[in-house]
Amino acid sequence: MPKETRGFITILTGLYSFQDCVHFLAAVRKFHQEPIIILIDQVPKILYPFLTAFKHVTLKPAPANANTVLASRQAKLALYESSDFDKTIYLDSDICLLDNINDVFEYLDEYDCLLTEDVQPYIVKATNLIRGNQEENLHQVLPILQSVGLPLKEDSIQYNGGFLAFRKTETTKKLFDEFKRYFEIVKDNQEKLLLKDQGAFASAIATVCPKMKVLPHTYNYLSKWKDAYNVDEPIKVLHCTYPYRPQYAKDVTRSFYTRVFDRLAKLFLPNQVTNPWRVK
Repeated sequence: MPKETRGFITILTGLYSFQDCVHFLAAVRKFHQEPIIILIDQVPKILYPFLTAFKHVTLKPAPANANTVLASRQAKLALYESSDFDKTIYLDSDICLLDNINDVFEYLDEYDCLLTEDVQPYIVKATNLIRGNQEENLHQVLPILQSVGLPLKEDSIQYNGGFLAFRKTETTKKLFDEFKRYFEIVKDNQEKLLLKDQGAFASAIATVCPKMKVLPHTYNYLSKWKDAYNVDEPIKVLHCTYPYRPQYAKDVTRSFYTRVFDRLAKLFLPNQVTNPWRVK
């Protein structure tokens, strides 16, 4: 019987997240030796060696789109077919591991997928998915989502798309197929909805009902929202861009290579802090 394969996958669409991605690779390599796939778009090939300098890194083209936000969303839809592994951990490229997460791979012996809830998990309060004033939209979120054809209910949960682990099963394949279908609804209704994937993914979960496990926020800790968490365990997965990363996390990826890269990055990479795509 062939040995089961496992690995990581991330997305890099455009130069604004390039420094994040280099440090993402450094953090994963500190704790793991599994192969890493990067779905990449709008990055000059001359810069590829900065990524492939890390061992066992494969670059695959992400779905091309002039809008880097849409390219990133479409790459996430393609995770299932883009993964070469039986067990896959997807992480956003602005994530820094603070410990190994072998237990996530082990959980996939039992579950189709593993997720983390969003900081605001309740779909009925997910004003982040709707265009317009958040306070005015608060009571309209669910009716708007339902009006475009998303099969969401009052108890539906919003999951954070920065972390997703899955294994190759028929159920997971169906989950991603439904994810694509519902995201087309989001894309076709941009006069009402922001170009985000949480509503489509929650709809796919509601439709397919995979066997899944929800992990605590320590596996996807967004430091921007630290005051909203109540965690008493060590953080394993820190989610924030490199410029805003606490020093203890920067120390995790600090090496001669990353020190040299960070100095060069100031010369040839755009400033992440002023990234216009982050407000889309």
